[in-house]
Amino acid sequence: MNETLSLILIIVFSLLELAVLAGLLFFYLRLRRSETLLNSLQGNQESLLKRIEMNAHLEREIVATFAQRQAELRNLNEKLEERAHELGRLLEQAEGIRRSPQFLREIILNGKRKGLSSRQIAQNAGLSVDEVELILAQQ
Repeated sequence: MNETLSLILIIVFSLLELAVLAGLLFFYLRLRRSETLLNSLQGNQESLLKRIEMNAHLEREIVATFAQRQAELRNLNEKLEERAHELGRLLEQAEGIRRSPQFLREIILNGKRKGLSSRQIAQNAGLSVDEVELILAQQ
């Protein structure tokens, strides 16, 4: 009976050793699969970091270009305002000259030399027909 018990114990321990060995093999294979997955994730992470870095670089370039364009637009706006002011001043001068008596007299006399009627001259000069005839009569 002692021998049978020894044989049973040897068989049980052998089966336990085989179960432990199978468990170790199973965990080793899972560890290898996890390691492969981890390496893959690290590679993807590096790729993602490179893309993020490239996007950040592009964003910095866009912001710099935007700031440069804003400065150019401000400069153009200032130039346009200066031109508008200058044109307004020139228009005021032209209006002053157009309304001067000497200029109106020249317009009327030139119109008469070209053979225009008093009505046409008055329309061109923005005066009444009586004013045109009065100036023509003075000449």
